[in-house]
Amino acid sequence: MPALQKKRPAPSQGGPKAKKPHLASQATIKEASDEGSEEDDKEDDVEGGEETEAEAPAEDEMTVDSALPKDPNAARESHKAQRVLQDQRKAAKPHSQLLANAKRVWSLAQRQKHVRELMVVVKGKVKDIVLKHDASRIIQTIVKYGGQKERDQIAGELMGHYKELAQSKYSKFLVTKLLRLCPTHRASILLEFQSHVLRLLLHREASSVLADTFELYANAYERSILLRDFYGKETALFSTSRGTDGEKEIAKKGLRGVLEGLEGERRKRVLAALKENLTTIFNNPDKGAITHAVVHRALWEYLTAVNGTEDESEREKLRREIFESCQDVLAEMVHTKDGSRVVREFIVYGTAKDRKHIIKVIKPHVERMCTDDEAQLVIFTALDVIDDTKLTAKSLVSDITSHASSLATSPQGRRSLFHLIVPRTRRHFTPAQIAVISETDSIRAQTSKKDSAVREGEIRKAASEGLLQFVAEQGAETARDTGGSLVVLEIMLYAEGDKSSALKALAEALASPYPSEDPARPHPIDLPHTSRMYKSLLQGGHFSHSTKAVVHTPAFSPSEFASVFLSTVGRDTTLSIAQGDGAFVVAELLQRISEEGSDQEKNTVRDWFDDVFVARVMDSEVKGKNLLIEKIKALS
Repeated sequence: MPALQKKRPAPSQGGPKAKKPHLASQATIKEASDEGSEEDDKEDDVEGGEETEAEAPAEDEMTVDSALPKDPNAARESHKAQRVLQDQRKAAKPHSQLLANAKRVWSLAQRQKHVRELMVVVKGKVKDIVLKHDASRIIQTIVKYGGQKERDQIAGELMGHYKELAQSKYSKFLVTKLLRLCPTHRASILLEFQSHVLRLLLHREASSVLADTFELYANAYERSILLRDFYGKETALFSTSRGTDGEKEIAKKGLRGVLEGLEGERRKRVLAALKENLTTIFNNPDKGAITHAVVHRALWEYLTAVNGTEDESEREKLRREIFESCQDVLAEMVHTKDGSRVVREFIVYGTAKDRKHIIKVIKPHVERMCTDDEAQLVIFTALDVIDDTKLTAKSLVSDITSHASSLATSPQGRRSLFHLIVPRTRRHFTPAQIAVISETDSIRAQTSKKDSAVREGEIRKAASEGLLQFVAEQGAETARDTGGSLVVLEIMLYAEGDKSSALKALAEALASPYPSEDPARPHPIDLPHTSRMYKSLLQGGHFSHSTKAVVHTPAFSPSEFASVFLSTVGRDTTLSIAQGDGAFVVAELLQRISEEGSDQEKNTVRDWFDDVFVARVMDSEVKGKNLLIEKIKALS
């Protein structure tokens, strides 16, 4: 009867392992590890053979043998064999020796002296290797660190292959570098894209090459090369491209130059082709081409040409058709100059329903648009044109005021806040910016019914509550920033509504001990821009250099702020401020109390600023002490 085999329990069922029997000595282990391969084979036979109850000691010995360390050289030899095999496979590929030499020199090519050597290695073979990942980076190194001679040589070798290179995942970066660094070859490179521009714009890799070239590197003539494909095959067929100065001047005019001298059906065919090509772009929003400035320029040129159509019904029909084809993707256009002009044009000419739809499309992006120079113009136009101020207050104004704390930190964001309460003021808008904002005024007079002053007042009123709440909660901290102090000042002077909470918050910031105990956080009076803000509030308005007088605003009461100042800041801090950098602020406070304060407030101030204080100020070197003493004496 065969001996019973001892089954080993499964790892999940075996329970805790039994302790191994103590071996007699470590010498036995060493002898077992030193035996030859023949001995190992025997042990392997034992491990794989039948085990009985009587063979338990042999099992223990097997366990010790299996725990012996493996040969450390085995892994090293295996890796060496893999490297040899990999080298053999690389050597079998075309241009393997060329790439090996190029990589060797490339590792040194960060220095100018090695670029020439690298150029010698790849000369005449650039177009054969440039589509490879590593080889493309080698060529880019030559273009980046080499001289103009090497760059022009690379650009010359690749002539006729740029369309293919622009569509490659790796070589597209090389094409962008050559377009940027080789201006003499730029026009010829772009000419290779002709009749393929629309297809390349919808291509995942090539799209960014054309977009960067149009936006960053190309001049007016080179941009016209990319735009020409939008005008249709007829235009491409009959337009000459010999590159003469006269042709370049016509090309720089864009669509206007193409339409010069065209009448009737030919003009209609060009516009129809342009609209069809634009619609193709709009119908593929997932490709990303809608965001590119070249598309926005083509669309703006189309709208400009449509506005020049003599037949009014035809003009409205064409504008309506192009609006319906892109109305859902307008938010993708507002960040460029031409795209912003397009959306503003749609707002100005649109019906109430069109305007409502545009507001709905841009509403999720209001905060980002407020911080962009071009996109914020769309918001300004919407606020200036749309008669339904309840719609704009709910969809635009509320979103702007709710982000006032973040918008107040950037010049663009501050302009968005200023436009709500003091639109187009020369204090915060340059003449050029005001001129751009005013471009739609002539059309607004025809398409909007409400008076502009009434509309501005309604927008200001809708924004006031949120802005005053912002000042009450974060105004004191915001005013510590140079630009933020301007925002807080304009809100306090021109916003409408209850300002008591905001006045209290600003006064409490001054009530902290003066001078500040923390050198890293100075007192608001020690910040020049913040001190100037408090002075303007006590004056009740801005000082006009033309009239040499303060322009008071009916929406703000400086006497109310003076009263809050006295009750909140207190005697000791006010006197400390007067003897520090706040002498001019305190002088304005005394001026306001003297002119508009109550008898009780005047008596209180007289008690604070007694003869002892006056003598101490006269003996000091405080800036503005003469004006301060003059205001103190005026109280008595």
